[in-house]
Amino acid sequence: MNWSAPSSVWLRSWRAPRCLWLLLRPLQLASPERPVRAARGGARPIVDMSYSRHFLDFQGSSIPTCMKKLLVTKLSANFREAVTLRHDVPVPVPGDGDLLVRNRFVGINASDINYSAGRYDTTVKLPFDVGFEGIGEVVALGLSASARYTVGQAVAYVKPGAFAEYTVVPSKEAIPVPSVKPEFLTLLVSGTTAYISLKELGELCEGKTVLVTAAAGGTGQFAVQLSKKAKCHVIGTCSSDEKSGFLKYIGCDHPINYKTENVSEVLQKDYPRGVDVVYESVGGKMFDLAVNSLAIKGRLIIIGFISGYQTRTGLQPGYVEMLPAKLLKKSASIRGFFLNHYLSEYQMAMKHLLEMCENRELVCEVDLGEMSPEGKFIGLESVFHAIDYMYMGKNTGKIIVELPHSVNSKL
Repeated sequence: MNWSAPSSVWLRSWRAPRCLWLLLRPLQLASPERPVRAARGGARPIVDMSYSRHFLDFQGSSIPTCMKKLLVTKLSANFREAVTLRHDVPVPVPGDGDLLVRNRFVGINASDINYSAGRYDTTVKLPFDVGFEGIGEVVALGLSASARYTVGQAVAYVKPGAFAEYTVVPSKEAIPVPSVKPEFLTLLVSGTTAYISLKELGELCEGKTVLVTAAAGGTGQFAVQLSKKAKCHVIGTCSSDEKSGFLKYIGCDHPINYKTENVSEVLQKDYPRGVDVVYESVGGKMFDLAVNSLAIKGRLIIIGFISGYQTRTGLQPGYVEMLPAKLLKKSASIRGFFLNHYLSEYQMAMKHLLEMCENRELVCEVDLGEMSPEGKFIGLESVFHAIDYMYMGKNTGKIIVELPHSVNSKL
């Protein structure tokens, strides 16, 4: 089996008796029985060791030439219509400063359908990669990348192209993690969004009242817990009694099941002064309700508006003409938060969240789809089911898809 590379690639050997470096021009398969001859043009020969010893994952199963990958082939907010599962995509080759990561878990985000609709970049050309976050093992890496990483190391990342069996990740963008656990994946987008937005925009302090919408979801669970750590009183909206139970478990003071309770009436009755901070991700009627519930000098943080994402425009109609008067009357404010605009805070936030997760100071709830109609989300084929599951409002915690492999990881 041959694997041609477009350019010279340095790969670090694995399980060799000492550190060996190979310059492959192009990459070729060798075996102990058939060593590779010296390459023409002065390139160094591959030493008389099985090539598979150098370009294997750490469990001993060779990296294939092709892989499965999801690609956006049509712009649409209907993910099933927009995205195609390809089975014959060449496995990418890492460059000098890159890691090749074998994905073990990938995260599902509400904005996956915004991305497939081309709403984040109107100049994007089809086909293009999809999926924002993954976690897995390094199975190959470039020379410069080897200064910080080794084959077999667990890493996570945030970059387009996660919905694939293998992803090339620049080493400077990779996030070392203690092990390949789905709980760590919950922190990459959902956890950091809550952490940074509440820290930078929420101005939380002891005794404040915080309303979290979609509180039992992927990012809502962190907004609840981080607000409690700031000694705030936390209200959380959700869609079932089971989710209310989960919210109580993670410290929410007042869960409200909007399927059985009138949220507006509950807030007016129990919080006549209003709420100081709203962490809002739903949009539509919930957004209007949240604006009306703000206290004097209240702050509403918009981190999303999932109720509108499946529409043609991605937006739900709102009463914008009344908004200035409502905010002025209360000296209140609305702030938008987009994680990409706060990357200077990302490393610090991720470090603190990982520490809290490892020390069990933070519940990182994972929903792998065991309760979904199709069963557990396993394989890239399940990404379509997982996104449907999210938009049915069924998940508790962060929705994650597992990508199985032919070997069992020791991590």
